[in-house]
Amino acid sequence: MEPLTEEMPLKGRRIAAVVEEGFEEIELVEPMRALVQAGAAVDLISPRKDVVRSWNHGDWGTDFKVDIDLASADPRRYDGLLLPGGVRNPDRLRRNKDAWRFVRAFFADGKPVAAICHAPWTLIDAGVIDGRRMTSYPSLQTDLRNAGADWVDKDVVVDRGLITSRGPKDIPAFNRAMIGEFARTHGTGGAR
Repeated sequence: MEPLTEEMPLKGRRIAAVVEEGFEEIELVEPMRALVQAGAAVDLISPRKDVVRSWNHGDWGTDFKVDIDLASADPRRYDGLLLPGGVRNPDRLRRNKDAWRFVRAFFADGKPVAAICHAPWTLIDAGVIDGRRMTSYPSLQTDLRNAGADWVDKDVVVDRGLITSRGPKDIPAFNRAMIGEFARTHGTGGAR
């Protein structure tokens, strides 16, 4: 692997972005843009096989091409995981056993996971947040505390490779923390 540079701290890294119908468009587009600008390759993974629809300012948004079907996605190919929020998206993913399997693999291998807004709902059902300090969209704080997390109201929180943030207004801080944490780990993801 080539050495990382300050301009391209994620060069050679492969990141998985997992979404379902109704993900908040800006919470995928802006972090993905930051990851790509930092040198990472990002695969869009979804239970939807061809395209997945975003949610944008209270209505259906853009259709995005799915790179890999969630059921066949191999978490060992990735160096980090991005989970955008929205309400519909994590509410669907949290009931998906393939999503649990995928998410749990990142935690088991100590790979970084970045979750924004309502995305921590998926982490609750995957059973990976007990004892973690984290933030989220404020309406999730009771859910997270009941699942064993130490919820705090901050723009971004990093705890042992888990990066969480409250929502769209915090994306700049989320992106900086996510890139910093993803750059700290050793690249393990492979080429396609």
